[in-house]
Amino acid sequence: MSKLIVVLIIFFKSTLMVFAAPNIASRTGILVDYHSGHVLYENEPDAQIYPASMTKIMTAIVAFDLIKKNKLSLDDEFTVSDNAWRLSQAGYSSMFIMVNDQVSVEDLLHGIIIASGNDACVALAEGIAGSEENFALMMNEKADELGMTSSNFTNASGINDPDNVSTVRDIAIMSAYLIKNYPDFYKLFKEKTFTWDRTGGEPIKQGNRNPLLYKNVGVDGVKTGYLAVEKYSLASSMKKNDRRVIAVVSGFETKNSRSSQSLKLLNWGFRNTNTFEISKKDETKFEIDTWLGKKNKISAVTKENYYVTINKKDIRNLTVSLRYIGPVKAPIKKGDKIAELHINKKNENLKILPLYASEDLKKVNFFKSLITSLNYMIWGDV
Repeated sequence: MSKLIVVLIIFFKSTLMVFAAPNIASRTGILVDYHSGHVLYENEPDAQIYPASMTKIMTAIVAFDLIKKNKLSLDDEFTVSDNAWRLSQAGYSSMFIMVNDQVSVEDLLHGIIIASGNDACVALAEGIAGSEENFALMMNEKADELGMTSSNFTNASGINDPDNVSTVRDIAIMSAYLIKNYPDFYKLFKEKTFTWDRTGGEPIKQGNRNPLLYKNVGVDGVKTGYLAVEKYSLASSMKKNDRRVIAVVSGFETKNSRSSQSLKLLNWGFRNTNTFEISKKDETKFEIDTWLGKKNKISAVTKENYYVTINKKDIRNLTVSLRYIGPVKAPIKKGDKIAELHINKKNENLKILPLYASEDLKKVNFFKSLITSLNYMIWGDV
């Protein structure tokens, strides 16, 4: 009555030219597939860096979290302090807000994300938390929540502070969280210009500092950075069709190398690897044969999303199989584990995904159960 069912559901064949890992002229870097979380490239990804304006990704996330919880509104207005205004006079990137200006959260976020305004960061931090120091505590609390184990934020802008540190791995984690949890707000990161109708002067129009946005290659974020001690850095994300990759690199000597080398890394990821959706939580259905139930089949689902990323040269060796001892005897309760998905590359097991019944299946009555059992004994037919 029991037999091992193995159904091959995916088998890829491919003859593709694959290139060696790229030589990227940065001090540290990482390239990650957004859906699978698979690291495609790394160079000292856990080396400490000064994140500079990439810090502003976390500043925005803290605000987005509060908006999502209805503790903050885009229409809320904060008064610009002398402390915030001074940053606009100190030669740093600025939104150019003035002392005692009443500025909305929406405008401040535009000033932070597009114009990279350090003054806007301070105004937002003080408006939310009372002081930039208190706001930094909120940033670190969020970093801990995301598993950013090597980061410490001391201000909202990322300007010079030896204790404001992170890693490219942590910044990739932070960027992925932003994209996943705030897709509507993330659209701000691809806007190319922001015009601020400033007090005491003509409106000032500034362009987004991310150079890859202007190349129309699928890059839609995330944030540049520069400090004299760190040189040039960039967190970037590229999307093609349904696939997305995230690159974070730091320690470039020039702006041009930051742009060209980041694009080289992103393109290398798409050109040399593929990501496949294996299962979506509670959505992807797998049919399982049953016995003594009111139906001959029942659908099973996973309790997690799962994607696999693989080098294109290895695609021909990727298999996904459905395995269970069956047919599975009724009654079956929704949520019962009834099968497994095995994802393999050659002889290497990449993942075993448990499959759970997506519905209840009641057992047939005694008379029908008896007839079914006799048929099986005589004919081997379930």
